[in-house]
This record gives sequence, structure tokens and C-alpha cells, in this order.
Amino acid sequence: MKVRTNKKDKVNVITLGCSKNLVDSEVLIGHLKHNQIDVEHQSEKKNANIIVINTCGFIDRAKEESVNTILEYVALKEKGKVDKLYVTGCLSHRYKDDLEKEIPAVDAYFGTNEMPYLLKKFKIDYKHELVGERFLTTPKHFAYLKISEGCNRTCTFCAIPLMRGGHISKTIENIITEAKALAAKGVRELILIAQELTYYGLDIYKKRALADLLHQLNELEGIEWIRLHYAYPSKFPIEIVEAMKQCEKVCNYLDIPLQHANNAVLERMKRQITQEETRALIQEIREIHPDIAIRTTMLVGFPGETEAEFEDLCNFVKEMRFERLGVFQYSHEDGTAAYELEDDVDADTKEERASILMQIQQEISMQKNEEKVGKIFKVLIDRKESGYFVGRTEYDSPEVDNEVLIDAEKFYCRLGDFVQVQIVDATDFDLYAEVID
Repeated sequence: MKVRTNKKDKVNVITLGCSKNLVDSEVLIGHLKHNQIDVEHQSEKKNANIIVINTCGFIDRAKEESVNTILEYVALKEKGKVDKLYVTGCLSHRYKDDLEKEIPAVDAYFGTNEMPYLLKKFKIDYKHELVGERFLTTPKHFAYLKISEGCNRTCTFCAIPLMRGGHISKTIENIITEAKALAAKGVRELILIAQELTYYGLDIYKKRALADLLHQLNELEGIEWIRLHYAYPSKFPIEIVEAMKQCEKVCNYLDIPLQHANNAVLERMKRQITQEETRALIQEIREIHPDIAIRTTMLVGFPGETEAEFEDLCNFVKEMRFERLGVFQYSHEDGTAAYELEDDVDADTKEERASILMQIQQEISMQKNEEKVGKIFKVLIDRKESGYFVGRTEYDSPEVDNEVLIDAEKFYCRLGDFVQVQIVDATDFDLYAEVID
């Protein structure tokens, strides 16, 4: 397409939100590059005349960021610095009609499953075979690998099914093809993502097939780490843990968002699990795989959450001593079942509860990190920053977990390499290490 006669089109793709959105942007950029279109990701040069914003609509703060970003580029368009502005992703999918009315300066809005229509604006056909050739926006040594789309769960607080639809698994064959293409690009760590990993395969194979997928991915040349994100706890297929233990390339790491521990809150959330069942599950996972690191997330301030219910959650976290934990504050999302409930926990209380829970986790993390001093770990080097080479152990995912800091004046590391290190010091969320032969 041509919107200027004296200058070649240049596209800037802006990604907001989660790793699933990032993969969608990478597929989009891959298609554009394959068709010789000049495209960049998150460019700060402000020299692109076509802008694509991949929005997030998960919670209030994410929606606000998405709207503000759209308005920023609308202002540039009105000044003649942008010719075409397209908006896609979760916010666009969920509020398309409202956005078209409120921000008509955008040239077109697209939903989460409408990339083929977006590509038509560039006179490009969507080709599934190009998915594996997507443009990596992460450091070249790790990549997110989406194994399914959407979610069939009915959690009352979650708007994801409204934006991403029902669960659709990719075939194992297509996932392996994409993984091989990523390995050929130099990717050494695959981070498997989905709205719900444990549901994988039920729709196409009539059984939970994540364990089968792990065994096949474990055979791939070039891949050294495989990491699991977002496993639902209810009816958790324990064979996944068995497969993790059997497959040497699968990291001893499981992201299993629990959201809460109080039974009354869990019932209001429709999480289909009790605190007692959750405790038994975590204990069983640790018994089968003692070396595993469990990451979870908790949601505070859900409608009706009392001080006693929050205290129950705090006690549960103290008891279970998760290796990694994050906290979200409840966001009242229209269209969800919880929207019918009164959002009766005020913002200050939500923030205070989030802070209290993270203080508890900070103490747990500090104790667990101090236990690592003197021990040796395999570390993947992600970047160099502020005089340190920064890496991760297999127990840590990028951006959200602990990091290992290596003094760049004393040791040299190549980005994307694995190195053996000995931990020499610890803080609550970081480790300091020295490279060993």
C-alpha cells in the first residue's frame, strides 16, 4: 500500500500487555518483513508513517495505557506525522464499537483473531507457514511459544475469554515445526505460554496432551531449556510433573496461578478448587519433584474479601513458601460474572493488601536466596546492564523473577550463553555470582 508518493512506507508495531500479545506482534512483523515492508518494533525514532498498536484490555491500568497510547499517535496523525493508524489486540477486540465512536481518527480496529484482515491493509495474505518465521522481539536466545489460544474456564474475575474466545489447541506437529524454526534462529530457551496450559490437547486429541508435547520438544536439537507458564490448578494433570522430571530439558519451574486460598473467595471466583485441594496439590508436586520451583500469582481485593479472608490468604502463603509469587489488585471488569458483585474493597485497601502480601513473599524469597549462597548453578546470560552481566537460573523466568548478577569487570560472559556460576551473595530478589570453570 502507498499513502505517500515521495517516501517509502515505514511501519512501527507497538505491543502492550502480555507475552501472548508479543507473539502476535512477532507473527505480524514476520509477515510484513517477508513481503519486504520496512517495519520495526517499539521504535522510538518517530519516523514511521504507519503505526500498528497491539493493545491490552486485561485490567483498568492496561486499558488506560492502551487508550493513552492510541491518543498519543492520534495526535501525531493530526499533525501530519503519521499517515495510517491501525489498532488491534484485546482492547480493540473487546471495545471495538466504543472505540470507533470515541476515537474515530484511527483508520481501522481489529480483534484478536483478525490478523488476516489487518494484513489485507498492506495487501498481504496471512500464511500459516510464516508463523514459525516470526520476527523475534525478545533477545535471540529465548522465545515465547504459544501452544493454544483462548480459554474455556469460567473464572468470574477474568475477561480473557471475552477477548480471546474459547480454547483452541495448536497441533503438536505445528508446534514442533515452529519450535524447530526458532531453534534454527538460535533460540535456546522455549517458554511455553497459553491461557491454560493443562487444557492443551483436550479439544483436538480428546485428552490432555501437554506431557506428550513435552517429550517431543525435549528431543529437539539446539533447545536446552523448556519452561512452563500458566497452568490451572483445578483437576491438574499430575503426569505433567512426571514428564517434567523425565525430560532433562524441561526446567524445574512451574507457573501455576492460584489467585487466592480462602475457600469463600475461591468459590466466588469460581476457581473450582478448595484451599485443602490446593495444599494437597502443591505438596504432591513437591513430593514427586522436590527440586521444582513453583511460581504463583494472587489476586487481592476481590469483591467481598474480608480482613479474615485476606489473613487466611497470608497464612497460606507463609505456610506454602512459594519460590516465586506475584500479586495483582482486583479490577472490576464489565462483562465478567464478578461485575455483578459490588466492588466493595476500596483502592487503598487493595494496595495495602498487595503490599502486605509482597512483604511476606520478600522475606520468604530472602531466606530461600540466602540458602543458595555457596551453591553452583547453570545460568543463561540475558544482557549486560550497569556493570553486570545479568542472567537467570532455570528457576527464573525473564522479567518477572529473580536475576543473577555477575561483575562485568571481573568476568566476561557472552549474551545468550550458558555459564556455570557460584553464588557469593544474595538479596531478597537477586543473587550475586562468580563464574567458575
